[in-house]
Amino acid sequence: MKIVIRNYWVVATFLLAFQWVTHGQMAEKASPVIENGEAQVVEAFSDPSKWIRHDLWVETTFDSDGDGELDRMHVDVTRPEQTDTENLKLPVIYESSPYYAGTAGMDKGIFWDVQHEIGEAGKPRKHPEVTRVGERPIISNSQIRTWVPRGFIVVHSSSPGTGLSDGAPTVGGDNESLAPKAVIDWLNGRAKGYTERDGNKEVKAYWSTGKVGMTGTSYNGTIPLAAATTGVEGLEAIIPIAPNTSYYHYYRSNGLVRSPDGYLGEDIDVLYDFIHSGDESKRARNNKVVRDTEMKNGLDRITGDYNDFWAKRDYLNDMKSMKAALLMSHGFNDWNVMPEHSYRIYKKAKEMGLPVRIYYHQNGHGGPPPLSMMNRWFTRYLYGIENGIEDEPKAWIVRENDKKDDPTPYADYPNPEAEYITLFLTKGAPSKGELTTLKAKKQGTETLVDNYSFSGTSLAKAETTEHRLLYVTSPLEDDVHISGVPKIKIKLASNKPAANLSVWLVSLPWSDALNTKITDNIITRGWADPQNHSSLTESKPLIPNKFYEMEFELMPDDQIIPKGQQIGLMIFSSDKEFTLWPEPGTKLTVDLDETELILPIVGGKL
Repeated sequence: MKIVIRNYWVVATFLLAFQWVTHGQMAEKASPVIENGEAQVVEAFSDPSKWIRHDLWVETTFDSDGDGELDRMHVDVTRPEQTDTENLKLPVIYESSPYYAGTAGMDKGIFWDVQHEIGEAGKPRKHPEVTRVGERPIISNSQIRTWVPRGFIVVHSSSPGTGLSDGAPTVGGDNESLAPKAVIDWLNGRAKGYTERDGNKEVKAYWSTGKVGMTGTSYNGTIPLAAATTGVEGLEAIIPIAPNTSYYHYYRSNGLVRSPDGYLGEDIDVLYDFIHSGDESKRARNNKVVRDTEMKNGLDRITGDYNDFWAKRDYLNDMKSMKAALLMSHGFNDWNVMPEHSYRIYKKAKEMGLPVRIYYHQNGHGGPPPLSMMNRWFTRYLYGIENGIEDEPKAWIVRENDKKDDPTPYADYPNPEAEYITLFLTKGAPSKGELTTLKAKKQGTETLVDNYSFSGTSLAKAETTEHRLLYVTSPLEDDVHISGVPKIKIKLASNKPAANLSVWLVSLPWSDALNTKITDNIITRGWADPQNHSSLTESKPLIPNKFYEMEFELMPDDQIIPKGQQIGLMIFSSDKEFTLWPEPGTKLTVDLDETELILPIVGGKL
């Protein structure tokens, strides 16, 4: 079935639409084409030389750089020529970013020093300057070749304090939500756009139907969610890819100061410096107000506690007004923006009754859903085509040996057939203890000695070591499907007032083969600060050698562990790739009788 769309009105017909031309002949009028619930490539929209490309500035409702004028966001537009020659109105795919105008480099000293005791301040770090790049009118070429030929207009904007946009970067502050809202308001005729940053000549979005979809990856995937939490009218659908949905969860973990993978020592103020590519004359003021005051007073690398500063940068707290249909995408082995970020938002949106879908793959950072899935999502909610997508399964997961464009459908995530089972520990240090469904009595305690110089990988591979505790199941008799959020309950003592706590769930024996897949060794991970054993907002120094109980979640996962493998729970202290590096020697003692692993297993049987 073919559906021809014109000016957002749907015509279900095989007849061609025509318009009279000056010579009295009839010419075909270009229109979007929908087949099998997807917007198709239309030849008349596919010639880049005929695309209309221009930029403008949209006025916002805030003044985040303190100059007494409302900030204006730099916006570019790419649209088919028919939006002028034939007065065609089309929906918009919109991506916003702080990265378009360039970023600071990775020079030595820009990250926080991590080699110091927990609870102590790190050495002062360097503050790099960004050299802005890019020329008008093009902000970015992303999304264009995918969506313009399919009958969409593509819009980009630089986020506040970056590129040619006014304002200050706040890394999750309110202006980063209100800025894309203003652009969407402009696309709906509710905000003003201007041809120049400081001019008065207005630009109208006469070519827009007012229906907007947003997408992007990482920070660019965070901004669609930020915009959606404002409840702005016209934002119909979003597809965040590996989005950072909480800056606390990105830079902290259960009270612990923890870095994202590959960026040891990064924190929110480092990211601020990294993206601050805006007006050079405004940077000193922005640095003083945002980085050197608000961030310095709020980020708290001393305790790692959750506070008002972090709460304001947690989009889960702002979802009350959200209306946009949500398709989340994430990788289960993304140790930069970890998979909990998408799951927590998906879960809340589902509870709110919003149209939702989640797509998970087994790889690392980034990775969009299959184009067909994205197309159907945008076609449904931007064109209003009843393509049945709401009746399809909510969860689509790429299995371990499948391609990313061939996900397996499930009724939901976690798998509704998953049941929590509890596994108990039996002693075995410094080698391996057992992980079993039967609880053995009077196992007593076992102790590990912290030493950050040993990586988690080396500890998992070691036959014996005093620097970790490892408990493993018997070789699996059948494949075991983990689906959901593993949890650990642990009772432990430290011989010092503060200590890192790291937990890995691994598949053994460890594989170092050249064809080792990303799913072969590490199942999932988690980190926590024992000082936050009873509160995320208030940590207390540990009384040396006193036992404390705490419970926390590991990262969500959906993985099939093949038969013959062993599931291992590894408990250690400092994680070389993620945590602070205190002086080696801290001892953690675990009460085996009061420690357990809770795993979500499809079928409920190990």
